[in-house]
Amino acid sequence: MLKTRVITAVVLLAVLLPILYFNNFMAFAVVATVCFGAAIWECFRLFNPGTQNAHIIALLWAAVFAVSVWNGRIEPAVWAALSMALWIARFAPSLKTGLPPLGTPANTLLSVVYGCAIVGCFAAIVDLFSHSPLYLLSVMAIVWVADIGAYFAGKAFGKRKLAPSISPGKSWEGAIGGGVAVLVLASLSVAFGGPMFADTFAAHVQRAWGWVPMLAVLVVIAAFSVIGDLFESQLKRRAGMKDSSNLLPGHGGVLDRIDALIPVLPLAALIGARL
Repeated sequence: MLKTRVITAVVLLAVLLPILYFNNFMAFAVVATVCFGAAIWECFRLFNPGTQNAHIIALLWAAVFAVSVWNGRIEPAVWAALSMALWIARFAPSLKTGLPPLGTPANTLLSVVYGCAIVGCFAAIVDLFSHSPLYLLSVMAIVWVADIGAYFAGKAFGKRKLAPSISPGKSWEGAIGGGVAVLVLASLSVAFGGPMFADTFAAHVQRAWGWVPMLAVLVVIAAFSVIGDLFESQLKRRAGMKDSSNLLPGHGGVLDRIDALIPVLPLAALIGARL
């Protein structure tokens, strides 16, 4: 399993790093569209485990997304605002109230709504990449640091379960540890990163608003990354699936890799638009 994970990671890096390094928007848009289509396919499979039409829905959504990106009509600000409204009003509360039963009209509606949140995530990816590849990566790095920090803090100190019925392995201590890791590393990058880190998300927030607002923003982003992760875990548990798919050998599916990013990237795009 470890060998498979490493091979998949190396292949993904071999594809993504040149695109980011050379700042090639066309290649980036193609990869983003493919990943978007895969995420939509996995989304509708999670909401309708027995469906045979998820691939058709995914192709249609991906085609519309691709046309919108190529024509510059993706409207990231609109999608980002809609996404955050959905996370606050519907997805985050569901971690306490639960999801509608499979096969109901409410479940079908929620699948479309979650699909819209995925659109918001990828619209934000396009928007952040348009600023600069480093800017996009710096937002993603916040989520990665929070996840890694939560894993090690949870292993070392985890006692109180964060959401035992959804993801028994997560603890409050782990979530707090992940947030602390984000604050420490982001602060160090801003204070001592110099020109190399001047175009990161955290650096932009600090220059525009100061240290305390920057730390507050990072805490909120880390919190939403946990919410995104838990929401997808809830979908998988209800559908009886371990992974969203097997598209990425050793890693599961695309949603398994971006679940925490789905609420975070639109939030970062909204904040970035106000800097």
